[in-house]
Formats: sequence, structure tokens, C-alpha cells
Amino acid sequence: MTEKPERPEKTGKPIHPTEPVKVTGPKRSSVGVPSIVASARHSLAEMGPGRSLRTLRSLNQADGFDCPSCAWGDPAPEHRKTAELCENGVKAVAWEATRKRVGAAFFAEHSVADLRERDGHWLESQGRLTRPMRLAPGATHYTPIAWEEALALVADRLRGLADPDRAVFYTSGRTSNEAAFLYQLLARRLGTNNLPDCSNMCHESSGAALTETLGVGKGLIAYDDIADHADLIVVVGQNPGTCHPRMLTALEQAKRRGARIIAANPLPEAGFGRFHNPQTPRGLLGRGTRLADRWLPVRVNGDLALFAGLNKALLAREDARPGSALDHDVIDHDVIDHDFVDRYCEGFEAAAAAWRALDWRRIETMAGLSRRTIEDCAADVLAADRVVVCWAMGLTQHRNAVATIREIVNFLLLRGNVGRPGAGPAPIRGHSNVQGDRTMGIWEKMPDAFLDRLRDEFGFEPPRAHGLDTVDSIKAMRDGRVDVFMGLGGNFAAATPDTEVTEAALAHCALTVHIATKLNRSHLCHGTEALLLPCLGRTERDPQASGEQFVTVEDTMAMVHASQGRLLPGSPDLRSEVAIIAGLGQELFGEGLGWRAMRDDYAVIRRHIEHVVPGFHAFEQRVRQPGGFVLPRPPRDSRTFPTPTGKARFTVNPPTAAEVPPGHLLLTTVRSHDQFNTTVYGLDDRYRGIEGGRRVVFLNGDDLRDLRLRDGDQVDLVSVSPDGERRARGFRAVRYPTPRGCAAAYYPETNVLVALDSTAETSNTPATKSILIRVEPSGAEPTGAGPRLTPRSA
Repeated sequence: MTEKPERPEKTGKPIHPTEPVKVTGPKRSSVGVPSIVASARHSLAEMGPGRSLRTLRSLNQADGFDCPSCAWGDPAPEHRKTAELCENGVKAVAWEATRKRVGAAFFAEHSVADLRERDGHWLESQGRLTRPMRLAPGATHYTPIAWEEALALVADRLRGLADPDRAVFYTSGRTSNEAAFLYQLLARRLGTNNLPDCSNMCHESSGAALTETLGVGKGLIAYDDIADHADLIVVVGQNPGTCHPRMLTALEQAKRRGARIIAANPLPEAGFGRFHNPQTPRGLLGRGTRLADRWLPVRVNGDLALFAGLNKALLAREDARPGSALDHDVIDHDVIDHDFVDRYCEGFEAAAAAWRALDWRRIETMAGLSRRTIEDCAADVLAADRVVVCWAMGLTQHRNAVATIREIVNFLLLRGNVGRPGAGPAPIRGHSNVQGDRTMGIWEKMPDAFLDRLRDEFGFEPPRAHGLDTVDSIKAMRDGRVDVFMGLGGNFAAATPDTEVTEAALAHCALTVHIATKLNRSHLCHGTEALLLPCLGRTERDPQASGEQFVTVEDTMAMVHASQGRLLPGSPDLRSEVAIIAGLGQELFGEGLGWRAMRDDYAVIRRHIEHVVPGFHAFEQRVRQPGGFVLPRPPRDSRTFPTPTGKARFTVNPPTAAEVPPGHLLLTTVRSHDQFNTTVYGLDDRYRGIEGGRRVVFLNGDDLRDLRLRDGDQVDLVSVSPDGERRARGFRAVRYPTPRGCAAAYYPETNVLVALDSTAETSNTPATKSILIRVEPSGAEPTGAGPRLTPRSA
């Protein structure tokens, strides 16, 4: 056996390593006048006054378009404000509806090599793509190509594949229901289930845990459950002030009627402090509303231990009721909802035995919280009749993410907080239609029942073998098992882990195709041949042969509603996502499935969806009603649990947490307030007090001292994983109130540190929220600890 040579370490080199960064410290309040000013500044700079007014007054309105940013739900149409928007929604709309354009002259001026030296913020800030572009084999520049030639080229390469599974069809969460349904139809008609999507990298862990325990892989709450009914709202692993700002309004409504809020998060976030609602006099001129009654500075990856501790504490209180063997406290009501547990659940006794056996010292160490703190939270739970638990990426992107979410389900089941108003699990989705895309069939392992209905509707036999998810697609490209990569929106290279491996993997493809509104990093990590196909944005009109079209989306509350842009297309050469996919389908397969009819009239697509996707009966009629309609979720609707046994499942989830050896820290990745997913609107993070740069790492003051570092030092971050080390260079150390032993930094700059094999159990989601690192002074000699890595050559 030949010994593999040692390979140099992987490095994430900053494109701008000398960014001047000003640090002012974290803020304790959110929104208010600063948010209005920031929104106006971005909107006016990108769209101008008239265009801003025309666009923003239609945002999130029943007869307007859905925000292209997060998936937070809307209040009922009669309760919507004239300005039903937030700062980050305004930024997303302005970024899409900008007056700047990137045409053929831009690409003639800039070679691909030149563009690779620019950062993602610069690339996207150049403006909207205006016409199809091709990068020929061996070429240095993208050049124009006609639509018909571009689609013929893609069809020719797909027809020429030795095996349909040598193609990968990736989807971003911005894609509409109609486009997503056509996209999965195209892939399965070709003969592959290789349909990775951004959900693989975000709430896949939620879907896995909720399906296993409750039978439905979605959240079970509505907007009113939070705003009008819940007595206690637990927000864990989520930063709504930045990632879902309109959620703050619902939380304020809950607070004003007396609900309590517990926030569990490693970093103190402004969104948990005082909320200055810009649409109320109290918010603008007064003290605002303090949202979180408790903030639990849980250790990074300590959430499983936290909820195990809560469940242990609740069970102990139940055991201590009057008349029990542990009667030392006065509790005049059941802690456990025995009627609910007995009628609807299974597995309680095994879970209860496991909780009773847990050691409090182990829980305290893993969670980074004292027993007293956890028991005080349990007292809040006992005082609440109805409890909602909200979470996001801070829970889903750890190795033990699925177990953590199963433990949250246990917590809710104990007191019957499933299937009644004001109660239930609430995974808050991060992209506007990521949930809808999955409903439409964008998944590499759709159940046979869906594939059977697809077969019956379109008359072909879909493939049954499961396809590749996001991580496995990267591995397949890396290993030379994929020839064509097609991306429907998104920024695959920037969103995925192990950046240099991913970029090299894309370069192994014969053809990369991106349907996009703006230039981004992924378009420069190309195969032998590459195409950029520019599409309409959510804000733009979509004229087709039968008239102007609308599309539909599904929010995080499973509400399906229409979205119709109001602006003229940014270029006469733009096509809708539906038109591009239908055009490719027609080029590939002819008219057999009715591609032209679906392109000309999206109602035809919706009729097909009616027949294939459960819950979409009378789709066209219901979605035209103001506000749309809600999809069925049996556990919420009737306490019906579509698990194999028909029961909700308690599970046993032994607490685990990432182990951190001496001299190391646990790094979590976060967004800045000037960012949405991989899109960076600016270089500031107002809420965390960062101005003028993104290469910062937030460190506990005691950790700084132990590492012999000072606030302001330039450092490198070195991740440590079984296959070696990865280095991200040139970060400014920022003293910050993180838990001891925990650090935080922005992604996608830190994605280079995440090993491709570092994923959540069961869901295979990249574990980007718990990265074992060393922090070293920049310019220091590598320590030599562990094997070194380099990307495969392209």
C-alpha cells in the first residue's frame, strides 16, 4: 500500500485582510429610528425614491409580492400594516430591485480570474444580470449567448450523460412553488433524484426529528399562536432581531398581553432586549418593550443538556406532588398531562427513567448553566398553560441536532403542548420558500406515495433510488462522479462547508449552470464549461403568453399564498424561473409532458400540483383568496400523529456536547445584521457594535487572557477535525460576552473551517455551529499538530 504524502494545511485567505474595523460593543435594544434610517439609506441608494415607494408598498401585502428574505408568516390580511416590512426585508428588496446592471460589457472588462479576487459583497453589489452568458472551455471571460443556444447546450449535455445520476439539480429556498415543482419534474423525468437543496443545510435536522416523533416534518404553529395565545415562548438557537425581524412584532404582542419569553442563546442579542417598534409611538418615542424575561447564556452545543435538564426538573416536580413518595413541595395540579400522554403518546416510561437517572453535574457542565437556573425556568413552564418553542440554525447545525430537537418534542409532549392553540414546536425557516420547495418534491428521498402520484399524473416512472443531498453531492463532484451541476438560485459555493474542497469539486464538473439574479461566488467556481441564466426576481412582473402570472410560496407556518411583482423586468432578456425550466424541459423531452402549456399559464402547473401534492385541492381558487390557505398538519389539526404506530413518540436522548480539549474553543457561526444568508449588504453589524469589516471573532475576556491575546489582536482561526486542520486567516479579536470556552464569527468567511464530514447524525446537515478551533496570532508558525490538508487540484 502506497503511503499518502503529507499535504499542506487548507487556508481561508481573506480577500481584504486589512479591513479597518471599529468596535463599539453590543447594543441592548433593536429596531427604532436607527432601523428606519438604515432601511431608507439602502432603499434610496439602490432603488431611488419613486421606485422604493412603488415597491415597498406592495411588500407582504395580500395583492403584492412575498418578501424574498425570511419565511416568517404574515398576520391575517385585515391585520396587516401599510408597511408590513422590516429592515432586512427592505435590504433584500432593494438588493434585488436595484437599478444597477451587469451586462456583456461588464464581463468583457472583467475576466473570471479578476472577479475571483473580489469578495462576495462586491460581486453582488454590481447589479442585476441582464442576459445569458457562457464561459467556453478554456476561456477567460464570460461572453453572451442566445437563450435558445444556451438551453440547447444544457439539453445536449444532459442527453449525453452516461447515467442520469451524473447530474445534480440544486435548489435555493427563494424558488417559487411552481418553479420548484417543474424543477423536480425535470430531474425525475431525466431519471435522477439528485435534488439537493438549501434545506439540507438548515432545517433538515428539524424535519428528521419532527417526522420521527410527530409524523410531520414541519412546525405546528400559526402566527396567532405566538401573538395571541401562548403563555410562554421559548426562543432557542435563534436571533430574531437579525434573522426574522418581523417576528419581534408578534413577540411584542405576546408580551403586551402578559406572555413570558425565555431566550436561550450563547450570545446576548439586541433582539432580546428592548424592541422599539417603529410603527408605534411607544416604540419610536418611548422606552419600547423589553422582550426576554430570561436570557440563558447556554454554552455552544449545550441545548440538548438544557432541555434534558428541564425535563428532569419537570419530572421531579411531578414526583414531588402531594401524596407522592417525594412529597416536599406543594403543587396542586399535575405537572405532566397524563391524559394527553396516555391517549396520544408512547415511550414515556423509558424517557422518564432516563431523565431520573441523569446527573445534574453533567447537565450543568454541558449546558453551561446552573441547576438553579434550569429549575427556575421549569417554574416558568409550570406557570404557563400553553408553551411554544421556537428555534433556528443555532440548534439544527450540530452533530447532535436531531437528538436536541427530539428532546424539545419530549418537553412539549410532557404537558400536552401539541395540538392546541398557543402551543407547539416552531422551527423558524430562514428563506422565504424553503419549506414550500420541499413540499413540492425538492428532496433527494421523496416517499413512494409522492412518486406514485407523479407517475400517475405525467405517465412516466420516476426513479426510486434515493439521490444525493448537498454534502453527498459535493463528495460526488469531488470524486468525479458528477458531470453537470445546475443551480436554481442560491450561492452554492458560499453556502456549503469546506469551501476549498467545494470550489474544487465544482471545477471537476464538465458543465455548471446557474439560474440567478445577480453575480456571486459560485459563478466563478465553474466547470469546464459554464452558463449564467438570468431570471426575474420576486419584485418583477412576469408576462407570459396567457397574460401576467403570479407564483405561490409557503411560509414557516404552512400558509400558502400568492406573490406577484409590480416592477417591469430589469432587462428584456430576463426569463422567469418557470420559463427557463419549462424551456429546458421542452428542449430535452419535447411536448410530451406539456412544458409549453405550463410555461404559458402557471395555473396549468397548479392543476398538476393539486393532483400530486396532498393538501392542495382547489389550489387555484383557494390561493386567490386574500392571505391564501393553510396546509393540513394533522398533529396540530386533530392530534392525529402519522407515525408508524399512530402515536406521538417520546424518545431517549442521552445528553451529549462537543468536547473541547485545553487550549481550544468551540466556534459557532453567525450572521451580521447587514446580511441575509450568504448575501452581504454591507460591512457593519449595528447590533453587535461592528463597523467596517466582517473578519472578526468574538471571544470571552477570560479566554483572551488565557490565550495571551488582547482585544484588537489579529488572529488566525484553526479548526481541528479527524482529517486534519483548516485555517482562516486575518481576524480581529473582539472581547465579547460569549460563554467561557465559546467563540463566534461570521459565515460564509468561516465555512472554510468546516470539514465536509462534520455533519449532524441522521440529517447530514453541516455542523457549522460547533467547530473545534485554536486561536493563534496571525503570522505565527503553525503548531504542527495533526495532519494537514489541501484541496484537490482542479
